[in-house]
Amino acid sequence: MAIPVIDFSKLNGEARAETVAQIADCCENWGFFQLVNHGIPEELLERVKKVCSECYKVEREEGFKDSNPVQLLNNLLEEQSAEGKRLDNVDWEDVFTLLDDNEWPSRPAEFKETMKEYREEVKKLAEKVMEVMDDNLGLEKGYIKKAFCGGLGGNDDADLENPPFFGTKVSHYPPCPRPDLVPALRAHTDAGGVIVLFQDDQVGGLQVLKDGQWIDVQPLANAIVINTGDQVEVLSNGRYKSAWHRVLATPDGNRRSIASFYNPSLRATIAPAAHLVEECGEPAAAPGAAAYPRFVFGDYMDVYAKQKFLPKEPRFQAMAAM
Repeated sequence: MAIPVIDFSKLNGEARAETVAQIADCCENWGFFQLVNHGIPEELLERVKKVCSECYKVEREEGFKDSNPVQLLNNLLEEQSAEGKRLDNVDWEDVFTLLDDNEWPSRPAEFKETMKEYREEVKKLAEKVMEVMDDNLGLEKGYIKKAFCGGLGGNDDADLENPPFFGTKVSHYPPCPRPDLVPALRAHTDAGGVIVLFQDDQVGGLQVLKDGQWIDVQPLANAIVINTGDQVEVLSNGRYKSAWHRVLATPDGNRRSIASFYNPSLRATIAPAAHLVEECGEPAAAPGAAAYPRFVFGDYMDVYAKQKFLPKEPRFQAMAAM
């Protein structure tokens, strides 16, 4: 079993209907899929690989050797009674985040320019994917984007002064001497909206949970991985599910992972689309008709920060109780 791969360029041709249907199937049954011919120039992607790898080497590698995961693993290996123990509450990961208003690494010199250009392309791609989701869900064009801006139900009164939260997480998973004892990244679902991942095309390790089985997200040169987060699950009233995924540590290779998150504004109120609630046979205003509560995304993030690696259903229940 392999993660579906979709030729995104066919969205603009005679095969549009088939491509849209493929994306719908992936969102409903996988929560993960890969895009090829997605429109982001390969020359730019090659530069992204280069600057991120160089950045880790010159600014991050030495620091990771003294990081908490390394120290905890070394301590575990030194314990006389360590047999059978694992480090299940840490991640073998070096990570930093790029936002519009935070400080970015300064080396290599071309890092900032390259990553700014990349982020602009990725943001446009995420919005195109969301428009396909709108289409597949029977929602008006731009519904999800408007909802992420704070427009309740995607209405025209969307507060565009509350733009979606867009961040990029640059991660490296260095070689681990005992990958059997520590995860690279623990299993979780993503809190937000649409995640656009440019993963390493040489070093694997990313897996998605499908029908109770962990499936490798196969490395594919210059492909882009898309996965849906918890907020898309809510907006779709459960038709689309956020998928559990994890990264396995490996003894060889330094896995590079660049994940961009197109999330709602922290002030945005998220709720199932009324149209999708009514499809279930209940009027949108009927008590209990929606499968998910209405909540402010910032409140959800407060809960998620404490429960990221725990089952997601209690997070939604906590929102309903507010």
